[in-house]
Amino acid sequence: MIGWVLRIVVAVALLGSAGVHYFLWTQGYPGVIGPLFLLNAVGGLVLAIAVLAWRHWLPALGAFGFGALTLGSYVLAATVGFLGQHDQFTSQPEYWGVITEAVCIIGGVALMARGREAR
Repeated sequence: MIGWVLRIVVAVALLGSAGVHYFLWTQGYPGVIGPLFLLNAVGGLVLAIAVLAWRHWLPALGAFGFGALTLGSYVLAATVGFLGQHDQFTSQPEYWGVITEAVCIIGGVALMARGREAR
């Protein structure tokens, strides 16, 4: 039961981050950032489905990696800049993105640890 609840929480966080990035893609960011937002949205959707459908450590690792890379990219953009993008942590999409990506990281680790306990 706890495993399914954790999977649902991670899947919702992945979908939340995907939704934020899809919204940002619709805002027409210039250069390579726009297509990367769309790729992130599609990746979050695919990973959310995998986390729910495949009881294996690999989707959990994917959720962790997705959250870590996406949050890391945002931290770079908010500090020194990333691919010409400089963010300021002043908008709702930025807040929700950070929250959902942190949940992906923590939830991915928890799913991997839980998988190890089940063996």
